[in-house]
Amino acid sequence: MDRTNALVERIFRNAGAALEIYSIYLGERLGLYRALADKGAATSVELAERTGTNERYIREWLEHHAASGLVDVDDVTAAPTERRYTLPPEHVPVLADEENVDYHGYQGVELARAARMLPDLVEAFRTGDAPPHQPWEPEGRAEFNRPTYLNLLGKEWLPAIPELDARLRADPPARVADFACGTGWSSIAMAQSYPNITVQGVDLDEDAIAAATGHARETGLADRVSFAVANASDQSRSGQFDLVTILEAMHDIPRPVDALRSARDMLADGGSVLIVDELVEDQFIAPAPELERYHYGWSLMSCLPEAMGDPESAATGALMRPDTLRRYATEAGFSQTQVLAFRTSMFAFYRLIP
Repeated sequence: MDRTNALVERIFRNAGAALEIYSIYLGERLGLYRALADKGAATSVELAERTGTNERYIREWLEHHAASGLVDVDDVTAAPTERRYTLPPEHVPVLADEENVDYHGYQGVELARAARMLPDLVEAFRTGDAPPHQPWEPEGRAEFNRPTYLNLLGKEWLPAIPELDARLRADPPARVADFACGTGWSSIAMAQSYPNITVQGVDLDEDAIAAATGHARETGLADRVSFAVANASDQSRSGQFDLVTILEAMHDIPRPVDALRSARDMLADGGSVLIVDELVEDQFIAPAPELERYHYGWSLMSCLPEAMGDPESAATGALMRPDTLRRYATEAGFSQTQVLAFRTSMFAFYRLIP
C-alpha cells in the first residue's frame, strides 16, 4: 500500500506540474510575462489592458501564478481586482527573456505541441509508422536553442576543444557543414565567434531553412553562412569541409550510419566531425536519474516517433548511448570515436576521426 499511495501522490503532483506548464504556455503566447517584465507590477485590470486580453481570465491566471510562486502579490487581502502582481527579477530570465540561457518559457509551447499529437501517436504505436508531421502553427516554432548556441557554442563549447578551436581560428579559413541545423542559430553562432569561417547549414525542414536564411540575413552573416534544404544522409560534396557538426540531432536522424558516411566523405584532410547529443547513462538503468527520465519522456513523445517514418530507420531514440554512437561511427568508416572530457549538465560531446 505504501508503494500504491506513493504512486497516487506522484501522479497527482505530476498532473499539477503539467497544468503549471500549460499555464506557462498561456503566459508565453499572450505576452503576459513580457508585459510584467517591461512595465512592472500590475493588477489584473492593468495587465489585461496591456495585453488586450479579458480581465477575468487574467485574474485567474495571476492568482494561479501567485499561488504557485511564479509571481509575487503585494497584498493577498486586497480586493481581487486591486491586488498587484509582480514578476520577480529572478524569474525574468526564465520566463520573459528569450535571449537568456536560463529561458524556459518555451517549455509550454513544446509540451502543448506534444500533447496535440497524442491521438496520432496512439495510432502510430499500433501501426509502427510515424505520426503525421506537426505544423508549426498555431504555436510557431520554439527556438529554445537560440540563447544556448549564441551564448555558449562559439564562446565556451568550441574553445574548450583545443583541436577544433585551433582549426577554426587558423588559415586558410575553415569550412564548416552544420547537419540538421534547424533555424540556423548554431551556424550563426559559429560564424559570429570565428569571423573567418564559412558555414553551410542543411536541414530537411523547408520552413526551418527559410527561417534560418532570414536569420543569417538579419545578423549580417549571409555572405559567410548559407542554408539549404537537404538530407544529411545524402550529401555528396567530397573533401570540402574541415568540420562537420551534428548538434543535438544525431539521435533524431533515421539513417545515422548513412549520415555519418556522408559526413566522412565531406571532410578534407585533417577534418573531423563534432557531435553534441543528450548526456545519458552509459547503459540502461532503472530506476534512472531525473535527467535520464526527462530524455526518455521526449524520446517517447517526439524523438523516436519522428524517426519511425523511414522503413530503414535505425530508430535510435533520444537515449543514444556512447557505445551506440561508436557502432554507427565504425560502420560509417571512422577510425576513432572520442568521448570528449568536456561536457555540460545536459550534453555529451564526441569527436569522430576518419
